[in-house]
Formats: sequence, C-alpha cells, structure tokens
Amino acid sequence: MRVLVIVVGKPREPGLAAAIEEFETRAARYWPLDVYEVREEPARGASADLVRAREGERLLARVPAGADVVACDAEGTAMSSDAFAHWLQRTRESARSVALLIGGAFGLSEDVRARAKSRLSLAAWTLPHELARLVLAEQLYRAGTIVRGEPYHK
Repeated sequence: MRVLVIVVGKPREPGLAAAIEEFETRAARYWPLDVYEVREEPARGASADLVRAREGERLLARVPAGADVVACDAEGTAMSSDAFAHWLQRTRESARSVALLIGGAFGLSEDVRARAKSRLSLAAWTLPHELARLVLAEQLYRAGTIVRGEPYHK
C-alpha cells in the first residue's frame, strides 16, 4: 500500500519546512510515501468558497484511481497514536493506496469531504495547513515505529 499525502501549498517558513522534510523522510522508512503539493489559490478578491473549491479540484486531481481518500479535517474522527497506527496497518492490508488530503488556509471543499471515505482530525484545534502537514508526517513516522514495536513512541 502506498501512502499519499496531498497538501495545498508549500511550507513558507524554513524551519517548519525542514521539520516537515525530516519527518516525511523518517515516515518513508516505514510506509511507501508520496507527497504532492498542489498550488494555493490566490485569495485576494476571491471568496473562501471559491478558494476551497479550486484547491479541492487540485487535491482530487492528484488522487490516483482506487485510492481510499481521507480528509484531514478538524471535524473528523480523532485517534490516539496507537489507534492511528493500527488503522493504518489494517488499511495497508485492504487498500492499494490511501490518500491523506490537507486543505489550504480556508480548509477543504465540500467536494473533497464528499469524496472522502473517512475524515481524520489531527487536533481539536484549527491548525495552519503547514503545521497540520508536520503533525501528520510525525504521526506517520510514529505509526511506523508502533507497528514495528520500536521504542520511539514510548
């Protein structure tokens, strides 16, 4: 199973970009991982709905046929790190690929939410999309260590 992280935009702050890269590299040791960044829609003069819709189209265009879509959304299901690791392991056994989608500054479009097989909350708080990507990358790495019984998660 391939894990795809499909996210709107590139991290702007160099320190955050380095942390994201570090955890995505670590996570790729455990899961075949592909990361796709889609272009942010300029928000100047556009409604939030229009921005979400255009970014949502770009996100969905990167999802391969047959992939299970998971929308990373504050209103999604919250999981402990152990529960996420076991969910990912079960998904690995039943799906060819899983695409984890992170929206931009205005969140995910209704089309993305409707296409998603499930929704995953990364935190009860609203997170900037760059920080959401870091949290997801770290949890993918942590999940790999949990599944293999390695000590990182202790």
